[in-house]
Amino acid sequence: MEKKTQLVHLKDGTSLLVPFILITSLFFLWGFAHSILDVLNKHFQDALGITKTKSALVQAVVYGGYFLMALPAGAIIRRWGYRTGVLTGLLLYGTGALLFIPGGSLQSFGFFLFSLFVIGCGLTCLETAANPYVTVLGEPAAAERRINLAQSFNGLGWICGPLVGGFFLFAEGSESNISLPYALIGIVVLLVALVFSRIRLPEINPQATSGPEKETTPQSPRIELWKRRSFTFGLVTLFLYVAAQTGINSFFINYATEQAGISAHEASIWLSFGGMGLFMLGRMGGSWLMGYLRPEKLLALCAGGATVAMLAVICLSGSMGLSGFFLCFLCESIMFPTIFALAIRGLDEQTKRASSYLIMSIVGGAVAPVLMGYIADTTTMALGFIVPLVCFVEIGCFAMGYKRVKS
Repeated sequence: MEKKTQLVHLKDGTSLLVPFILITSLFFLWGFAHSILDVLNKHFQDALGITKTKSALVQAVVYGGYFLMALPAGAIIRRWGYRTGVLTGLLLYGTGALLFIPGGSLQSFGFFLFSLFVIGCGLTCLETAANPYVTVLGEPAAAERRINLAQSFNGLGWICGPLVGGFFLFAEGSESNISLPYALIGIVVLLVALVFSRIRLPEINPQATSGPEKETTPQSPRIELWKRRSFTFGLVTLFLYVAAQTGINSFFINYATEQAGISAHEASIWLSFGGMGLFMLGRMGGSWLMGYLRPEKLLALCAGGATVAMLAVICLSGSMGLSGFFLCFLCESIMFPTIFALAIRGLDEQTKRASSYLIMSIVGGAVAPVLMGYIADTTTMALGFIVPLVCFVEIGCFAMGYKRVKS
């Protein structure tokens, strides 16, 4: 009988459960950081009297940090290891969050953007370290299941962000104070950094988990990497996925208030428990389903569902249009970790370098909100969702064509 693949064990039976749990806690932290941005968009529009296009700079500076910091983060990890990458990310994240304390007094949109850029640089280091590290904490055959399970806790962070942000910024009878939630975030993140400074994470060689070492070629690893069509196609697809997810989350509250007639506070609760709750459940369910379906097949099904959902958002209105978002959140759930894992599958010693480039592709989140904000300002909010619609079509093409580009 065929031996069942272990989720967090190496082939020799070594358990990697403890490092898996520690790294998984980081997924929650950056999920929270990203999702609270979706509340900031609407808050800055109301508090500072800015347009949707300008408020989209909130996402642009955070995701722009990914583009600028990904290669330095990858160099740090290759030189000093995953643990140093994690510590660097936590220190930058915590510092950026604490900068919101003077920012609250200044009430300067430019200073808030600078603080968010620092946070974005920290998140880049965390993701550059944690995403590939999770994929090697066990047998390669379970890599996609492992990263989807870890990303489920990222989904929990996505639930908490809009809930906390909505409570502090939109709840009736509460004084709108953006400094307080970020001060609390900063303190928590720096305490987590203290914990990681006291522990050691095992450095896993990807080749050690994938069997006998393959023959090396005289060509440069950098050149070989760009010849891997599964990697380059995956890089473009990840860029478009993050663009779609960020654009949808950024303007969900705007769509709900303008098209469905509900308050911003109620919309933030729907985004938290409804949208992000389905997002988290989808990741947990996706990790289980990948024990029965090939990851690329499940990705294709989800891309099809998300495409239908965006058509509903664009063409329908009121509660019917709003319901399309919830189908989309469920379908989006497995996309990022699955695309990431498929793109680095079989790269062995090039995994860390490939991860840096893949994290750079997260800059897609800086582009889509600005484009969608411009469309919304000049036409209607519903038409802005054409941008994620196009992205989901390409994701479906990647999933259906993966077997061909991998061969």
